[in-house]
Amino acid sequence: MRSAAVTPEGDQIRWVELPGQEPPRVYVHGLGATSPAYFAPVAVDPRLSGRRSLLLDLLGHGISDRPTHFDYTLESHADALANALTAADVSAAELIAHSMGGSVAIVLAARHPHLASRLVLIDANLDPIPRAPGSSGSSGIAAYSEEEFLKGGWEEVRDRVGPHWWSTMRLAGREALHRSAFHLTRGTTPTMRELLLELKIPRTFLLPAADGPLPGADALTEAGVSVVPIPDCGHNIMLDNPEAFAKATATALASQG
Repeated sequence: MRSAAVTPEGDQIRWVELPGQEPPRVYVHGLGATSPAYFAPVAVDPRLSGRRSLLLDLLGHGISDRPTHFDYTLESHADALANALTAADVSAAELIAHSMGGSVAIVLAARHPHLASRLVLIDANLDPIPRAPGSSGSSGIAAYSEEEFLKGGWEEVRDRVGPHWWSTMRLAGREALHRSAFHLTRGTTPTMRELLLELKIPRTFLLPAADGPLPGADALTEAGVSVVPIPDCGHNIMLDNPEAFAKATATALASQG
């Protein structure tokens, strides 16, 4: 396990690193998740192995520190991630990022362009999300005030998300989980979609085929983003259909953009 201090207070982001050739690949998880649990099997798939790979946990999640003073905006997540990558002597990385992690990766590429050479986004959030009390994702978490969430809302979320997601969500700091969800639903200015459209690096967006056409896909395609539906999966594409995920990701990483 590797680590780096990423805030003035010394809070640590930690990651599991697989040795291999440069340029590196960086795997970034979604809300309430952890990269080693979500990405280890596909990172060692023969189609994706052989490169230096960092399976990194965002601040507040997994094996990283969970500071309560951190605001957990997408911009702050991206800047903390940038500090970790700089400390790890990473530049021009290929980022493979899921859900909220995809949103963070977009912001990272916009704010720290020297750190990102390519994006593979896995059903990432591109737009602000309406808050929805009673739902199990970020919109449901963000529907609570932070005080409500800390006083017992987290238990309601635990019961709604089920044991699979809770097995990693429980590792996140409760303040970190709520603030990350709140800021994910709020989004960024410009939006993550607008930032993605303006990036000049190769970009691929993977989504479950069962979800139907991606909203705004035509504009993304026109801007050079490759939109790839993946069959037989839900939101966690790399867990639900690792074979199709590895094939599509390897293709995306081999493309010239």
